[in-house]
Amino acid sequence: MKFLQALSLRQMLTMPYVVLVLLLAAAIGGLSYSAGRVAVDTLSNQLLSEMVYRIAQAAEHHVFGAGAVLETAFPAGVAAPANIEQDIASLRTRFWLATSVHRDPNNYAYYGDRNGHFFGLWRHSATDAELRLRTAGEGPRTIYRFSGIDGELLDPVRETRIFEPRQRPWFTSGRSAASSNTWTAVYIDFKTEELVATRARRVNDADGEFQGVVATDLSLQGVNEFLHSLRLSANGIAYVVETDGNLIGASRGPHLQKDAAGGKVRLNAEASGDQLVVASYRAIRKLLSTSSEASHPRTAVFEDANGQPVEAAYARIQDAAGLDWIIVVAVPRSDYLFRVTENFKRTVMLALLASLMTIVIGFVVLSIVARDLKQLAMAARNVGNGDFNAAFDVTRSDEIGDLAKSFRTMQTKLLSDRLTGLANREAFVRRVDDRLAQRRDPGDPRPFAILFIDLNDFKNINDSFGHEVGDKVLREIAQRMLTGVRSRDLVARYAGDEFVVMLDAVNNRLDAESARGNIEQLLGAPLQSIDPKVKDANTGASVGLAMYPEDGLDVESLVNCADADMYRRKQVNQSARGDPANPPG
Repeated sequence: MKFLQALSLRQMLTMPYVVLVLLLAAAIGGLSYSAGRVAVDTLSNQLLSEMVYRIAQAAEHHVFGAGAVLETAFPAGVAAPANIEQDIASLRTRFWLATSVHRDPNNYAYYGDRNGHFFGLWRHSATDAELRLRTAGEGPRTIYRFSGIDGELLDPVRETRIFEPRQRPWFTSGRSAASSNTWTAVYIDFKTEELVATRARRVNDADGEFQGVVATDLSLQGVNEFLHSLRLSANGIAYVVETDGNLIGASRGPHLQKDAAGGKVRLNAEASGDQLVVASYRAIRKLLSTSSEASHPRTAVFEDANGQPVEAAYARIQDAAGLDWIIVVAVPRSDYLFRVTENFKRTVMLALLASLMTIVIGFVVLSIVARDLKQLAMAARNVGNGDFNAAFDVTRSDEIGDLAKSFRTMQTKLLSDRLTGLANREAFVRRVDDRLAQRRDPGDPRPFAILFIDLNDFKNINDSFGHEVGDKVLREIAQRMLTGVRSRDLVARYAGDEFVVMLDAVNNRLDAESARGNIEQLLGAPLQSIDPKVKDANTGASVGLAMYPEDGLDVESLVNCADADMYRRKQVNQSARGDPANPPG
């Protein structure tokens, strides 16, 4: 309370609203941020999981059709030919059908035997293809173009590089896999220098002995292109990686790097220049080390190298042929909370702006109110110091206006005589003082006059008719005097049955005498407050005159001079009526 008492009115009326606006904004901003964060966390988990699921579907589309391709190329129970050259027609038919099963991405199926022979069919389109043959056990391959399943082999081209199928990863993996399908490790293709995963299967001869390996390539360029097409946040990353950390594809940045000789080699996630890839791979690898089951998308939260929280989702793609890939999508939480944070900042800024506007508007309004209150306070102080005529300019229609009206009413009452409604003695003295100040101004050289009026035989009226009638007489006398003066003159009740008049401006004493005569005549007429038939019911008045500056230079001397002049005239009138016994007053 002491604190509030120390505040000014302006501060007391402004500060609560400012504090209220700030508290309300803080509450709204805090609740908005909290609710937004919870919503963002929930939605981000769902979105990340859905993103991982989409990547898994895309990867599975590339992966899981390969088994059907191999089964079509070499159906179970079909023995491998002893010589490829003698079985080319049959191989062409089966391999054309095999590459039609999932032409995108399994557009290439091939076979190599233990003697170094090779047969491969590459589909360029639904109708166009090329045949890659090595019918001898050594040397490069020959490539033929053709159209349609039984189209003529055209335009043979002999490769310059020697292709030895028995040294390729798919051949060694297929040979050692007994009768089951197997996936080779992801490797860089001999011809395209892009990442390739190959599904291979051992093929035996009619005696059940190993004869060769049938395989189909899965170009991982499509996986990488799909990752690049994903719409992630500004700092988010999505990638597919093998369990040993070698990248298969990423939504940004390289997944291959060059070695010292300038050739392309695999890039491991631990060696990536993207710190989010490094941090997320380490976190997910740690999670997978405790639980290898992650066929369905799971979510996790970890901290990056800068200690900032990162939300991630991951899943594992596995099959019976040995495929084992990890899909990871990682997004810094700040990316998701950016809009929420921005909204919170906007709320704070709006709160500060609202507070500033509240202060400005409050100060403007309070300046007007305070100005009017200050005028009333100064007027009250002046009235307390005796200046009942203190002026102020407050014209309002609200509570402050009512206060100003009440104050004016109080001023009027303080400066008015209750009985007659005329100005009282205090008001008269102040008005004469003001006139004296004006008279000293060289711009207003006209003199003014003071009339001092005393009613004749008023005591007899009170004694004969009572004070109630006496009061009516005084009110009647007051009204008569008001009709006998100008609007700028002042009539006041001085005391009892004594009245004073200030003639605001007269040209000379003759004008003042004329005004005195006019008032004497008005006051000498029969009184309406008393029955005119009653004897001694009429009264007159003695009027004294004092001129400024001849008869005095201040209020007191002028009033005393006019009072003395009135007394002399009363004695003269009494002597003329032969009534020396009644003294004036």
